[in-house]
Amino acid sequence: MTTPMEEHRARNLDPTEVARLEELIARHGVKYIYYQFVSINGRVLAKIVPAVHLRRNLDRGVQFHGTAIADLTSDRHGNLMGGGPQAEEFTILPDTDTFAVLPWDNEIGRFFCRVYRRADRATDPGTPHPLDCRGLLARSHEAFIARTGLELKSGTEPEMTWMGEGVDVVSRPGVSPAYHGLTLDQMRPVFKRVISYAQALGLDMVEGDYEDNGQLELNWMFDRAEATSDRLITYRQICRQVAKEVGVIASFMPKPYTGVMGNGCHHNVSLWRGDQNVFMDRGTRELHVTDTAKHALGGMLRHAAGSMLVMASTVNSYKRYSDVGLFAPTGVDWGLDNKSCSVRVSAIGRLEYKIPDAFVNPYLSHTLILAAMEQGLNERIDPGPPQQLSSYETTAVSPFEPLPTTLGEAIGVFAADGLVTGALGQPLSDLLIEYKTDEWLRYCAVVSDWEREMYLEFIP
Repeated sequence: MTTPMEEHRARNLDPTEVARLEELIARHGVKYIYYQFVSINGRVLAKIVPAVHLRRNLDRGVQFHGTAIADLTSDRHGNLMGGGPQAEEFTILPDTDTFAVLPWDNEIGRFFCRVYRRADRATDPGTPHPLDCRGLLARSHEAFIARTGLELKSGTEPEMTWMGEGVDVVSRPGVSPAYHGLTLDQMRPVFKRVISYAQALGLDMVEGDYEDNGQLELNWMFDRAEATSDRLITYRQICRQVAKEVGVIASFMPKPYTGVMGNGCHHNVSLWRGDQNVFMDRGTRELHVTDTAKHALGGMLRHAAGSMLVMASTVNSYKRYSDVGLFAPTGVDWGLDNKSCSVRVSAIGRLEYKIPDAFVNPYLSHTLILAAMEQGLNERIDPGPPQQLSSYETTAVSPFEPLPTTLGEAIGVFAADGLVTGALGQPLSDLLIEYKTDEWLRYCAVVSDWEREMYLEFIP
């Protein structure tokens, strides 16, 4: 019986596929290849290998220390999380359909890779690594399609902040710089390069705008959830490269400044049966949701609170929601073109999930959306009526669990949500809890400028 790793190797070594890759490498003059995977935090980790070893790496992959899956992070006591220094290595194998040549340096190519337990392991050799978030989404989506006959498509809206000489904006008090043509044009050196590189790497760029001080949002066409997730990771890498070229800072920090809109990453989601969007009723022109969409939405709202550890994964994330009135959701509700809600019906056949922030790991967020939607469909969960007023002002009580207001609170809510932890699996859920608990306790131990301002000379 072959293992999943052996099946992956066989696909990689298909003669037609090997010939295709070798032709691309020769045509573009690629000399080096990044073999990269994505950690539990959404960071890209990679090794560089000369391109002449392509066949070897298609077969054998590349090895990493076991704690690389958690970014080789030590906790506050100095212990490596994810298994410690004795953690066994794992193998990453490239997905050949993800090969691309970097447009800023044609001598370098890259693969996205899946993570496996080593083939020489005593138990479960060559099986998918339980901490591989990218592989988890692919497996979860395949199982969801098999059970429901439906496919999840999504498009993300990654907001981010650009800082540095030439991109700082001076705006009139009380007047937002959003959509201002001159402000957008000030970002021309940035958006020209980002869009050009993104198009070269297969992102179908559609539109973008300037939203707040230093905040730029550039969007691309929606697609299957796995493709959208890979493209979001690619987009972040592009922005970091452009920032280096232009001489500025590109940050996906959820809340860089007080009093300025935070950086969200809204997920626009829909379910499809073949080429039919089952959220869309083509006979109705006004904004609405079909029964299928309503039940999927009900599942998303039921597990919004439990999913926050993934959707808002940092200490800083929760300051995006606390600074009320700046278009970040604070309640668990939905509305028709209501930007204050956690889920907005912004177009017929599409749910805009506004809770995720710009630091989100897209493989984990889409995995949880799939699980929540499936429960909503199976149990025909009612999301309740749409919110008519501003969510910031209403006194209506939501039937769903409220959103946690800090990372510390989110850890407990996540741990108590069996559907959420079950979707990620126990090893990954346990590691997220360990990692984020350490992050929260580190933050609690730091004395901030706010505390000194409030308390330093307040008494007597």
